Amino acid sequence: MGTTKNRKSYTPEYRREAARLVIDTGRTIAAVAAEINVGEQLLGKWVHVERGRMGAAPEPPLDVSERAELERLRHENVELRVDNEFLGKAAAFFAAKNSPHRSVSR
Repeated sequence: MGTTKNRKSYTPEYRREAARLVIDTGRTIAAVAAEINVGEQLLGKWVHVERGRMGAAPEPPLDVSERAELERLRHENVELRVDNEFLGKAAAFFAAKNSPHRSVSR
């Protein structure tokens, strides 16, 4: 049995769409690769090919401080989303709790 039997095959359209997730959204190759369950190196190749096809110059890699700042901002973004979701649920809870007790008599 060869290893080609276990290999996944991706259509050119799928490769382009996966690469565009990175290019168009500005998300990292690692994040998109984890989301779509594809290897980072493979997705990186697809991104490189798609950028070449688009005629776009490849973006310079982030330096250490930029990468650290990006990770900090992503972490902060996740925390803010969680906080916002919680506050929305709390507001809905208190609105529902106070709504039946209000009497509007005019």
